[in-house]
Order: sequence, then structure tokens, then C-alpha cells
Amino acid sequence: MVTIPELMISSSEGARPCPVIAMGTSSESGIAGKEAVSPSTLVEAIKMGYRHFDTAALYRSEKPVGDAIAEALRLGLIKSRSEIFVTTKLWCNSADRHLVLPAIKQSLKKLGLEYVDLYLIHWPFKLIQDDMKLPIPNECIASIDIKAVWESMEECQNLGLTKSIGVSNFSSKRIKEILSFAKIPPAVNQG
Repeated sequence: MVTIPELMISSSEGARPCPVIAMGTSSESGIAGKEAVSPSTLVEAIKMGYRHFDTAALYRSEKPVGDAIAEALRLGLIKSRSEIFVTTKLWCNSADRHLVLPAIKQSLKKLGLEYVDLYLIHWPFKLIQDDMKLPIPNECIASIDIKAVWESMEECQNLGLTKSIGVSNFSSKRIKEILSFAKIPPAVNQG
């Protein structure tokens, strides 16, 4: 089995390793609401040495990732959940203070996990639409109250629902804004 390099990221447990190569689970069919990546494909990835899986509410691949982890445990490919690093993301239609906690709980339910390793704000804007479909109409895009959303992300980490929090697709200007008020700084900016 190949050893994947790791980098240390900040977490609720202090610095912890994050495999730098992840298997992405985004697919056009998943985003379109059809079947996402299959659990058997993900189990094969675990057999090949993948230990980091990148999913998101938008990708509709959280359940297959969770199913694959459960199957890998059952088959003895991994000894514990802690051997797999799971990243998932808050979709933009939940980028409101009162929606962050329910969103991560929904992701955890789909994953069948008690926590994720990394929870990210997917994009630095808010959507005013319930359906997760692309392309996004311009009239459905709104500005995000990043302070309120970040405080809810911090709450997710403080509650143990995620080990680390971060952002995805954020500019350096937006990250500086978060750093100006964050009690827990973003562990990563996934690009």
C-alpha cells in the first residue's frame, strides 16, 4: 500500500494529520441528483490506500462515503473510523447562522458518522434556493453574513461534530475578514 503524505492542520485536538491526497467524490451525475459515486468504488479506493475522502452536501455522495467506511470496517480494511479522514462541506443554501448546525447534523446522518474531520464553507456566498442545481441563477445569489456563519461553524467544532473547520474557494480578502473575528481560525482554504 502506498503511503500518502500528510500535513498538520489545527483541530479541536491540537494539530492533527490530514492526508494531502484525497479522493474527490463530486460528479456531474451526483450534482444533477442522480446516483453519485458507488460505495464499492470507495471501498476499492480504501484498498488502494486512500484515507481521505472529500464529499459535500452538493455532491450527494455523503451516504456512499459513509457506507464505504462501514464496509471497510466490516471487511477489516481499517481497524477504526479514525483511520479515515472525511471532509464535507456546507452548501450555500445553508449559509445562515440558524442553518449551519442542522446542515452538519444532516451530513453526519447521511455519512452515518458521529463527527467529520473537516467541515468547510463551500463557497463565500449564500443561495436563496432550496434545490441544489447548477448553473445557479444570478438572482438566487446573495451575500453571506460570514461572521454569523463562522460563529456557527465554530459551534460545530466546539460540539465535537467536526474536528476542524475551514473554507473552500475563499479569497485572501475574505479569509482576512474571518481572521479579524474568529475565535477558531480556518484550518484550511480548499481551492
